[in-house]
Amino acid sequence: MEKLNPGILKTKQHFEILDGLRGVAAIAVVTFHFMEIAYSDYSKDFIGHGFLAVDFFFCLSGFVIGYAYDDRIGKMGIMEFFKSRLIRLHPLVVFGSVLGLLGFLFDPFNAQPIARSGGSILLLFLSSIFMIPNATMTERYFNLFGFNAPAWSLFWEYAANVIYALVLYRLARHYLIVLAVIAAAGICYVAGHSGNLMGGWSGDTFWDGGVRIAYSFTAGLLVYRYNLIIKNKIGFIGLSVLLMLAFLMPFSSWNWLSEPFVVIIYFPLLVALGAGAVLNNGLRKICVFSGNISYPLYMTHYFVMWMFGSYYAANKPDAIHLAYIIIPGLIILVTFAYLVMKAYDIPLRRYLTEKRKKIIK
Repeated sequence: MEKLNPGILKTKQHFEILDGLRGVAAIAVVTFHFMEIAYSDYSKDFIGHGFLAVDFFFCLSGFVIGYAYDDRIGKMGIMEFFKSRLIRLHPLVVFGSVLGLLGFLFDPFNAQPIARSGGSILLLFLSSIFMIPNATMTERYFNLFGFNAPAWSLFWEYAANVIYALVLYRLARHYLIVLAVIAAAGICYVAGHSGNLMGGWSGDTFWDGGVRIAYSFTAGLLVYRYNLIIKNKIGFIGLSVLLMLAFLMPFSSWNWLSEPFVVIIYFPLLVALGAGAVLNNGLRKICVFSGNISYPLYMTHYFVMWMFGSYYAANKPDAIHLAYIIIPGLIILVTFAYLVMKAYDIPLRRYLTEKRKKIIK
């Protein structure tokens, strides 16, 4: 058996504007999570469609996975691909689970005693670490991952990566189009049936998440495979504004129509524009920083949301006090995500990658 060249594991050059947009989407979804706790009526929430950031992540992931691995997964092999993805994603899955456990045990604003046995808590924690959906926490609204709610989308990201390695990377483009059309029909069905595309995070809406990633991941892959990269001079700022419009659009009775339009057409278009946009050198560092903190921010923020929920239920702060909490909260969470990335995620991934290369040699 021929030995794998360690050079094949090197990361390809990034699309820096797309990295920057990932960070914009991450900040939008954190803001949305703050706001949905304060405003259960999403029509009164200025960022009531922030949850669509997940669909943008999925579409971006399809594009990036195709770009990064289409021409080398055959050489590196499926198992090495899986190792690459685990090293990239799983350290923060574990870290987010630990934060979620600590937040559950030591929430300073929750006066209710913990009504769970040690064995139950351990089982929930292990489920979270090993990405096994466990929608049994009534006190966490039956989230698939009660200790780290956003991990539901990572579960589907893992599933998409497995299907990509086993099937999609070999699949001809015209068959991908067929899959995308079927998945788009699924998106329309879910939106029509539920009234929106918010599902996927709970036991009751589990398969909605599968439909959401089935379309968006495939659409991103098609953007790459057909080289649907649109050269333009909109730039990072302009594209950030266009992306935010999707999250800021009114939450209304027309969601069944507007949300599928955004997911099926608008987000793939933004990925195509982002891949072809010219980056102003003055904004390069912002894009790199934004892209770097996006995943750590997404995977480490939710333990604070549960504590904020406890605080809000006990104190019912008004709009002014909410602003005093949410704006500094966003800054603190971004800073915390950066520190986690620097002190934990990057060193651990570097260690695992170097160890892997030595084994290959």
